[in-house]
Amino acid sequence: MLIRGRTWRFGSDIDTDAIIPARYLNTSDPVELAKHVMEDADPEFPGKVKSGDIIVADKNFGCGSSREHAPIAIKAAGIQAVVAKSFARIFYRNAFNIGLPIFESPEASEKIQEGDEIEIDADSGLIRNLTRNEEYRARPIPPFMQELIKAGGLVEWTRRKIETA
Repeated sequence: MLIRGRTWRFGSDIDTDAIIPARYLNTSDPVELAKHVMEDADPEFPGKVKSGDIIVADKNFGCGSSREHAPIAIKAAGIQAVVAKSFARIFYRNAFNIGLPIFESPEASEKIQEGDEIEIDADSGLIRNLTRNEEYRARPIPPFMQELIKAGGLVEWTRRKIETA
């Protein structure tokens, strides 16, 4: 699976409240959540992000509460992947459960700049910075996790398994 897009930069310890502020948790509608994604980290972000973009962050992305709203808001905004130095473990699990690919790569996190165009090979973990002509390594996404992503998340993957059983 190849992922290609323009990047947006965020720092360390971006918590789930910065990803989707608690004041919007009165809904679980992905379209509504997408309208407010990352607005506490960058108030203009929801109006600037385009479908196909990629978030790049420093360490501990997705820390804080265990709400699934955070990766849902990111995915619903059209962001196709997140690359970070590290992720909070519950965010890591929730991201794959809803079908959002994420990649841990300290080198990529440090070198990719906002606006760079990158390409990620989920099978090999190779991240190519097409803007700067550089390559970085991330852990490849295991085949089962790629199945979850392609299905749109754990619920859809399970539904398909039940229907074909």
